[in-house]
Parts: sequence; C-alpha cells; structure tokens
Amino acid sequence: MGYKTNENEETPRCLECGDTLNYGRSDRKFCGAKCKNAYHNRRTHDIRAVHYKVVGCINRNYEILDKLVKLGISSIDIPDVVQMGFSPDYSTSYHKVRTHDEFRCYEIKYFMTQNRLFNICRTLK
Repeated sequence: MGYKTNENEETPRCLECGDTLNYGRSDRKFCGAKCKNAYHNRRTHDIRAVHYKVVGCINRNYEILDKLVKLGISSIDIPDVVQMGFSPDYSTSYHKVRTHDEFRCYEIKYFMTQNRLFNICRTLK
C-alpha cells in the first residue's frame, strides 16, 4: 500500500523561489539553504540598514571627538563640528547633570547646548 495524497491539497511551495516542495517534512517552507538565507536576508535588510547607519554615525562622531581631544580642543561651536561631519543626534549615552545635558560617545564625554559642545574630555586613560 503506497503513500496517498489528498487531491484537494495544494503542493507546498518554497517561500522564496516558489518551486514545489515534493519531498521532506510536511511543514517545510524552503527548497534549500540558499532560498532560506535569501528570504531572511531580504526581510531583515531594512533593519540592518538602520543599524549600520547608526553605528556609522556613532563611529564618525567618536573619530571627530577623539581628534578634538588629541588637539586639546575642549569647546567648539556646533555648526563647526557639524561641518566636520559630526551628527549631534547620535551618542552612546545621555543624562542630565544639573542644568546641562551630558552626552558620551564611548569613553569621551561632552556637554551640549543648543549651539555649543563643551567640556569635551576622555573619561578613561
């Protein structure tokens, strides 16, 4: 006695390429690892793009702040630092210290007002 299929049931198809899945488990969704990876990569592309943008901005900010610290510059106007490529919207931490907003980009801390960064310094040696 052979394996019987219900004529009314549709043959499952790969979610990526659409090929029929004639063998394997009944709950199988992909025809192989290549299709499975392509499907998940496509679905997470936007999330990864945002992640890479944020990490890139934080790293660029760190390089600029590191350069300022090495040059001994502890205060700079925001338009000047933005012209260097700094993005004020990205930091690794923030908290309010009395009347000032303290930001950190890894181990470099700085205070920011509407038009100036000041007290730029390294917290670790």
